[in-house]
Amino acid sequence: MRNHEITAVQKLLNEKGNIREPGWARHPYWQYDRKDIKAPAFRIKEWDYYLVIHDGKYDGTESFAAAFTLSDDGYIGLQSVSLLHLDEGDPHEHTQTVLNVFPMGKMNFPKTPEKGDVSYEDERLKLYYRKKEKERTISCFFRDFEPGKDLQAEISLAEPQQDSLVIATPWDQNRHFYYNSKINCLAASGYIEYDGKSYLFDPEHDYGTLDWGRGVWTYDNTWYWGNGNATIDGHRFGFNIGYGFGNTSAASENILFLDGVGHKLDDVDFGIPNDPDPKAMDGPGYMEEWQLTSSDGRFQMSFRPILDRFAKLDYKAIVSDQHQVFGRMSGTVILDNGETLEIKDLLCFCEKVHNRY
Repeated sequence: MRNHEITAVQKLLNEKGNIREPGWARHPYWQYDRKDIKAPAFRIKEWDYYLVIHDGKYDGTESFAAAFTLSDDGYIGLQSVSLLHLDEGDPHEHTQTVLNVFPMGKMNFPKTPEKGDVSYEDERLKLYYRKKEKERTISCFFRDFEPGKDLQAEISLAEPQQDSLVIATPWDQNRHFYYNSKINCLAASGYIEYDGKSYLFDPEHDYGTLDWGRGVWTYDNTWYWGNGNATIDGHRFGFNIGYGFGNTSAASENILFLDGVGHKLDDVDFGIPNDPDPKAMDGPGYMEEWQLTSSDGRFQMSFRPILDRFAKLDYKAIVSDQHQVFGRMSGTVILDNGETLEIKDLLCFCEKVHNRY
């Protein structure tokens, strides 16, 4: 059944290491445990990724975003921080990444997005995620984020009782799966201090998103993902769209959120100009206007790019080719009850990523 919704607590994997019941849920009903996985430890991938955006159109200040990644990809850990300047006159970004070899579970990532803390420390980077009942916090100190310039951040993300997007997706290969939660509309407060400047988040209109992932991925894959949040006429609105994360015949990961309630969508096409081949990373017109459409007609958007956060690593056996494009989205969405919302210049991102790892 397309968009099969799970509403009962159950183990994620069966005795063969495959997903028992693929689908989607509003809360993490599946029970994940590394001990149930039947693949080698170096193939298990776990990560927590936060993106927090300040949209300066509300108060006449600079628009910016910050991204924080803690990850254990089995044979390598990738810990990363990005600071992005998103004003259209001078968009630019800087990312610093720390690699650590063979973490393979030693970072003790939590089994559920609802509980547990995770952190990383070395001589350059100290990054901590903490979770309380109705709040998440990010604490970061990055020495020499650029030479001679340290970055410090203390960010609070309020988390009311609300729906999230949770999916359990198999690949067609045995013992490969993707278990993921996207939590939108986390009202952001706090600051980033960098290069003599303070970047402040205002919970009235600034939001964060958590991307929480666990699984065993196939070696070669390409995905599309987009996410954004905004306050619209006094209401908390967010969306998550994407595909390429395995066999999605049971459920897509496309959803709208309004005031904490999820409104499920069917397939969404990203409409990147000149993008006929999922693995063709150089041909698409990432900085041209995209036209995003859903098969059920409930997500009709134009996306005007501002900044392409492009990154490519090629170590022959390990390849990562990423285009995370930030911009403004305008159009219409339709809720489950048929109500239409007008979206105008929502600051968000859409990406295409190809990995062999």
